[in-house]
Amino acid sequence: MAKDFSDRSTHMIHETKDIGSVEIADEVVAVIAGLAATEVEGVASMAGNITKELVGRLGAKNLSKGVKIRMMDTSVSVDIAINVKYGYSIPEVAGVVQERVKNAIESMTGLEALDINVKISNVELEPTGATK
Repeated sequence: MAKDFSDRSTHMIHETKDIGSVEIADEVVAVIAGLAATEVEGVASMAGNITKELVGRLGAKNLSKGVKIRMMDTSVSVDIAINVKYGYSIPEVAGVVQERVKNAIESMTGLEALDINVKISNVELEPTGATK
């Protein structure tokens, strides 16, 4: 049985008279954006203390932290906040994040990504002096 979408904001992304319709929840687009961003080298974590190591334990829903989306018919605008690893070029990392998020949203949902706005919330240092 499908989960009831009545308490979530959803948008029609496909409809045919023969079969029916496909709706996508805003949260799904936010999770796609969060996952795409965390896969970029130089991204330490999403803003909001969600790191790659915690993703498995916390679940995909928390990947949408630091992501705000605005849906309009067949397009979407994304604001995403990330923490960058020290030593990486912020403009380069942000540019790759923009491309990856845009490509992921467009290929997985069919929505047009109008703009991907990246906010750098923090620069994270690698732990030093750690011994086993």
